[in-house]
Amino acid sequence: MANEDELLQMHNLKPAPGAKKDRTRIGRGEGSKGKTSGRGDKGTKKRYQVRPGFEGGQLPLYMRLPKLRGFKSLFKKEYQVVNVSALGELFPEGGEVTVDALVAKGAVRGGFPVKVLGDGDITVAVTVKGAKASASAKAKIEAAGGSVSEN
Repeated sequence: MANEDELLQMHNLKPAPGAKKDRTRIGRGEGSKGKTSGRGDKGTKKRYQVRPGFEGGQLPLYMRLPKLRGFKSLFKKEYQVVNVSALGELFPEGGEVTVDALVAKGAVRGGFPVKVLGDGDITVAVTVKGAKASASAKAKIEAAGGSVSEN
């Protein structure tokens, strides 16, 4: 049996010589580690962190793009427009013109208010219901024997 001093015991364990090194204290000057203190060679990123989007002095993308001017109102009403001449072509025999009838004939899209404008001429008597009309359109429709009511 070997001598008790030579036995390997838990309280006698320690790392081999040279296996354990002190932690490098980064950024504490040249005396702690060396000239660059663990930060590598020279360059902007070694001196401080550059901000996101920095392009090395070139005009950045966010300044090259155009600005968005003005604003869009949330309450603006967008009308679907129909000219008086189109009413004459769509309803050649005259009669009642409603928003649903105009949507069915493909003159306007559904879900929007409709306005009749006075471009062109109309010869048949039409009764426009549920749509706005400009002053010139109203005059042309009434001159042809028709009428306009917004509701």
